Order: sequence, then structure tokens, then C-alpha cells
Amino acid sequence: MSESAYRVETAPRLAQWRIDALSSTTYRKSDPFRIGLWNWFLAVEKNKQLFVKLYPEVSSLTREQPPIASFIIKLISTSSPNRRTLVHPGISDKLLKNNDDFVWPIDILFSGRFIIDVEFLDLKIVAQPGGEPCSIWTGYDIEKHSVATALTSLGRMLSEGIHTDIIINATDGTIGAHRAILATRSPVFRSMFSHNLKEKELSAVNISDMSFEACQAFLNYIYGNFQADEFLAHRLALLRAADKYDISDLKEACHESLLEDIDTKNVLERLQTAHLYRLPMLKSCCMRYLVNFGKIYEIRDEFNVFLQNCDRELIAEIFHEILAAWKG
Repeated sequence: MSESAYRVETAPRLAQWRIDALSSTTYRKSDPFRIGLWNWFLAVEKNKQLFVKLYPEVSSLTREQPPIASFIIKLISTSSPNRRTLVHPGISDKLLKNNDDFVWPIDILFSGRFIIDVEFLDLKIVAQPGGEPCSIWTGYDIEKHSVATALTSLGRMLSEGIHTDIIINATDGTIGAHRAILATRSPVFRSMFSHNLKEKELSAVNISDMSFEACQAFLNYIYGNFQADEFLAHRLALLRAADKYDISDLKEACHESLLEDIDTKNVLERLQTAHLYRLPMLKSCCMRYLVNFGKIYEIRDEFNVFLQNCDRELIAEIFHEILAAWKG
């Protein structure tokens, strides 16, 4: 059997193991694959029933910080014309330490080729003994970017309105800010305040395409007063603002975060966003998710509507990706 028969293909939060066929009595374990902090294995055992297992690799990390996983797992028959799919009811916040912690017994035996598809919804760890589990995907890396670009004291200047000298007008509220800080972080703001433009004369900047909450998150990032929850809630608005005001580190932070949780509900929006804001990694990942991992079949109607409204250049790229997958 070829080495590729044991390889699991991965994308952010997604793993797929393609199995050509199983004999009447078989046990097969995949090669290790990386999702989150851990290496993982999938295993199948076929006897009177088919058993599917998912578990982390035994290591010091697994012993000290075992994953608490939430995921959806499916079996997809690729031999049948209609891609018959069997879906597990779903796993939420299950502690996984060894190969007996998640076992899916299946009475229906799949014949021919099939795919085991695992979509990780969340992975948590208990950071301290006795503490509450916390997700590994809540933006801690983004926080490091934010803190590195501004002193902690800047957060107090914003939150307490210390010596503000300019007003930011959002769609549904106003926030006091500081010209010097905005100008330091954004060449667009610097240009506004350096020339005789209306923003300099009126001591106000109108950001009419952002809500008050999104604008607050935008300024919090600039000032180093980072909040992970509000960052995740307003990523698309923050991406637009980062692109508009040329704040490259925020744009990259949004890009990296949007790569982490692509799913069938948001993949088309993410693909359009990647095209609009020139985000090649996000575009490539969305393409792979749709085409290589076969998710295009699950959102066929939404995809048809998407094609009717999206840019011609993007349509051409999508069909080029589909043709390349067929040839492969």
C-alpha cells in the first residue's frame, strides 16, 4: 500500500483522510497530522462493525495539557454518485487523552472509497490546575502583536479620555482620540493632520462605515488596549479599516485570524473578502476548502448564487482551481 494511503490532508481546523478500500477484517491507523497544539491520529477498524477513532498523539504536552475537543466527524462515500454522507451527532468539550476516548461505532459498512472528514469547532486546554478551560483559538497571538506596538499606558489615555484632541465620529457614536497616536500608527491619518484638510480644521474624523463598537475595537488595537473577544467579533470591519488607513500589522492580524475558522457558513464571504483585500493565503485556503475538500457540494445553492454576483476575475480563478483538481 502506498504511503499516501495513510496521509491525512489538513486545512485550518479541518482534516480529511481518504481511504480507498478496506478488507473484511482490517485495522488501519493514519500518519500523524497537526491541528492546534497537538499531533493527531485517525484509525479505522472493520469487523462486524466499522469503528472510527480520533485521538491525540501520546506526548508530554498531551499528558500535561490534554485537548478538550469539540468537533464534527463525517464519513463520505466517494464511490456512490450522490456522495452518501454519514454524520456523527457531534462532540462538544470532550477530553481526549488516548485512543479509547472517542470511538464511533458504525453499523452501516461503507464499501469502496470513502473519506473521514473531521472539522474541529474548538480546542481547549486547562491553563492552570483548577482553572476553567480556555480555547487555544481566541487570539492570544494577536494580543502579542498589539502589545508590541504600543505601551500599556496608551490604553488608559484612550479609555479615560486623557488630553484627547480629536473626535472620531462613527455611525452611532463618538470617541475622543489623539492625533499624534493615530498619525504614528497610520500614514493616512498622518497625512490628514499634516495638511490643511477638513479633519485638521474641524478636529474630527468621520468613519461613517464603522459602528461605534467596531470603531472602539479599532482604536483599542491602535492604542494597545487589546480585547480578544471584540477583535474576533469585528474582524471584517477591522480588516476594512486596516486596509483603508494603511495599518499593515492589523491587516495581517485579521488575515491570520480569518484563516483559523473557515467553515461552510463563512467560506464564500471569506473568499470574496480575500479577493477584495488581496489576501492570497486566505484565498488559497478558501479555494482548497471548497474544491480539494469537496465542501462545494455541501453549499451548492449558495455557491451558485455567489457565482452570479462575484467578480469575473474571481470566477475565472475558481474554475481554474476546479479544473486543476480534476486533472490531479
